[in-house]
Amino acid sequence: MDGNGRWALKRGLSRFEGHNKGADSVRTITRACRRLDIRALTLYAFSEQNWNRPVAEVESLMALLRRYLLEERAEIMENDIRLTTIGRTHRLPSSVSEPLADLIRDSAGNQSMDLCLALSYGGQEELGDAMRRLAQQVADGTLAPDAVDEQRIGAELWSSHLPPLDLLIRTSGELRLSNFMLWQAAYAELFFTPTLWPDFCEDDLNEAIESFRLRERRFGRTDENIEALLQAND
Repeated sequence: MDGNGRWALKRGLSRFEGHNKGADSVRTITRACRRLDIRALTLYAFSEQNWNRPVAEVESLMALLRRYLLEERAEIMENDIRLTTIGRTHRLPSSVSEPLADLIRDSAGNQSMDLCLALSYGGQEELGDAMRRLAQQVADGTLAPDAVDEQRIGAELWSSHLPPLDLLIRTSGELRLSNFMLWQAAYAELFFTPTLWPDFCEDDLNEAIESFRLRERRFGRTDENIEALLQAND
């Protein structure tokens, strides 16, 4: 969700006002995904690197996150949405971690949609933490080195509770992943849009989904392989 600062700068507003408007887009897109019966939506809300921003901006982002958790609680529960997180959430201040933990606990039984917030998240950090856990298991003798395969690695990731990543949308015209879900994006479809996140609306989401729908996902196979598989499943 990129472009809050640039959106504000273009309008002579503060960066906080840009982030505040970006929170409105979070609400809009979450509601749209719920209506479309999308199984899981992960929002890159705060990266591990974002801690390096000016203290005042970090504090305003934490205040905005706390407000979101409190204000959206009722709607999340009413719409049968399960809230989860990925990232080093132990770094969050108690003003955020406490309402976050409460909502995660209370929504745990909801089943219609997973809303995952990536908080203090980084794809390289996720992989690094997973590798350290696996290395410790090998050192302890509870895991054989040759048992460390792609599935075992995936099971150690913070996102192991989520379904496979199908579509990754990057806003604001930047053509990079910015350390988001690097392992999971291996076979995901990528959609880049110049639209700044505060302007990203349901029409933009529908455009991304339609682009995804028209793509052929081969997963390393040839067209002939795919045709044979389709015929076998008929």
